[in-house]
Amino acid sequence: MKRFVILITMVAALGSADAQGWLGSLKEKAVNKIKEKVENKVERATDTTMDAVLDGKKSSKKGKHSKNDESGNKENDSAVNPSASTTSDFKRGEVILFKDDVSAEVVGEFPSKWDLLDGVAEVKTLGSQKAIEVTNNGVITPLIKEQGAYLPQEFTIEYDFYYWKDKDDIGLNDLKLCLSNNDDRSKWPGYRGSNIAFSLTHGICATSDHNVRYNNSNTNGENKEANFEYDFKQGWHHVALSFNQRAMKVYFDGNRVVNLPNVQQPTWVSFQVPYEYHNLTFIRNVIIAKGAVKLYERDAQSMTAVEKAIVETGKFVTNNILFDTGKATLKQESMVEIMKVAEYMKKNPTARFEVQGHTDNQGSDKINDPLSQQRAEAIVKALEGLGVDGFNLKAVGKGSHEPVADNKTEDGRAKNRRVEFIKK
Repeated sequence: MKRFVILITMVAALGSADAQGWLGSLKEKAVNKIKEKVENKVERATDTTMDAVLDGKKSSKKGKHSKNDESGNKENDSAVNPSASTTSDFKRGEVILFKDDVSAEVVGEFPSKWDLLDGVAEVKTLGSQKAIEVTNNGVITPLIKEQGAYLPQEFTIEYDFYYWKDKDDIGLNDLKLCLSNNDDRSKWPGYRGSNIAFSLTHGICATSDHNVRYNNSNTNGENKEANFEYDFKQGWHHVALSFNQRAMKVYFDGNRVVNLPNVQQPTWVSFQVPYEYHNLTFIRNVIIAKGAVKLYERDAQSMTAVEKAIVETGKFVTNNILFDTGKATLKQESMVEIMKVAEYMKKNPTARFEVQGHTDNQGSDKINDPLSQQRAEAIVKALEGLGVDGFNLKAVGKGSHEPVADNKTEDGRAKNRRVEFIKK
């Protein structure tokens, strides 16, 4: 009841100069949300008291701030009482695109792997953990050198955040993850969620109140919005998202809490803290990876693609293993295809393959022949790194000598730039 009185006093004082200074950055909706929650809590408290009087009984239920609730103040406590599904099917994407555990950062400095779009961000120590604090209406985004969109059609995002249990008698340590739908990373989504494909906000006013906004082919540019409940205890919590072509899933501490079948393709990521609170919002262990929890209808096909090709033709041919131009350096996205071959070979340990590298006819044979050999060797090395026995692999560079399409067209040249896994 003490908390209700304090919150009512805070809301009632919003008209004063001091209160306006303290909550100057709160938008009208946030203020109304607090008022509404206070009124609802007071109504619930009044109803509970009246029920007890009418029943001639005194409620024995302990409040949130009872001594028996002190276990909630320990770090690393798991989330409790999820109201949504507790499915734990999350699997991190296979290829890491961005990773920052903040451990190598200097306390007091701006985190070196991030870019600042608004407000303030700084590396601080929370207990024994280094973490990024975002304040003053802060917006940060991973420092990706390539311009424009970088999120693939299948990706996962993970991060840890610290939840304060009713810190300062109010639970406003909002953290908003925004996935944009535009290619211009200077035009970050506004605090109200414009230019978004999907956004997740958690920690709004209470431990159980969370929100998602999203666009899809049916929204005509207008955000859909949904609230959901999930209770956090004080401490570090893990958030994970999985996007697969259109399906978005969100997990809190391993429990699936959001499952949307149709979401617009996201392009890039930012974290927002749309208030001016200090020493409240901390994140760490951010990981973005290519690959995602499989869609049901795609699962069987993707798992048997290599096997099916080998059974039907005796070889697996792919144009999805890519290299830096003029080099034998594998691009990160190539690992998805290479892992399919590694999975097949580990299931079939006696299978032997000739790994053939093929190029188009751009450039001379003097350049293409050794380049194709080096690229085939790079693939063999990558497979060995995934646990495949190198004894069953042989790298062969074919250059441009065995085209499968007309080199006079770009489409034909693209088909000729391929890798063939020939079963021996």
